[in-house]
Amino acid sequence: MFTGKVAYITGGTKGIGFGIAKILSGQGIRVAISGRKKEDVDHAVSQLSSDPSKVLGIVSNVRNFQDEENAVSAIKNHFGQLDYVIANAGLGVFKPVDELSVDDWNDMIETNLSGLFYTLKASVEELKKSEGYFISIASLAGTNFFEKGSGYNASKFGAVGFTQAAMVDLRKYNIKVSTIMPGSVSTHFNGNEPSEKDAWKIQPEDLGNLVLDIFKMNPRSLPSKIEIRPSKPNN
Repeated sequence: MFTGKVAYITGGTKGIGFGIAKILSGQGIRVAISGRKKEDVDHAVSQLSSDPSKVLGIVSNVRNFQDEENAVSAIKNHFGQLDYVIANAGLGVFKPVDELSVDDWNDMIETNLSGLFYTLKASVEELKKSEGYFISIASLAGTNFFEKGSGYNASKFGAVGFTQAAMVDLRKYNIKVSTIMPGSVSTHFNGNEPSEKDAWKIQPEDLGNLVLDIFKMNPRSLPSKIEIRPSKPNN
């Protein structure tokens, strides 16, 4: 069912994005991954495949709409189509609200929320053509607030609301839209260095398999909002 399909994954050079790219590529889906730094993009591409007909690396900052338009154009020129978009790029700064700087706030809102809109805006016409699928990677922080999370919570609450409203707007074009809200994931997010201590957490490939399962669902069904968390807490 995935023969010839093409997926674009933002923030695809490591962590969740790379885990998703690896799983999708393993199923024969051609993947394009983006990141802000060329060296990171090149390294990730080399880990996925040396075959340019299977993997495309793109330097793009989701905070720049023109970058995302250029990314989608590059994908169309290279692969000829775009079927799946996974908007994964994100960042978090965790400080009490009275210590959160304007730059901290803008970095999160522009990446986690505006960047999400830019990715969809840049790709939506191609998704109309393919009757494709758009997935945002949000967070349980998009429904559960916590100390030192004001900026991150705001961006992820917004990401969930944005994606759900977009789902209603776009289903008349046979575009499916879902948001995935992970809990603790073993990644480099927020300065973490993944190790055995993270074995209890969700692993990036778990989210890749979840995305794959969503794509495999009968098209009459739409899992529009999915919360996923570790099955057991860290003791």
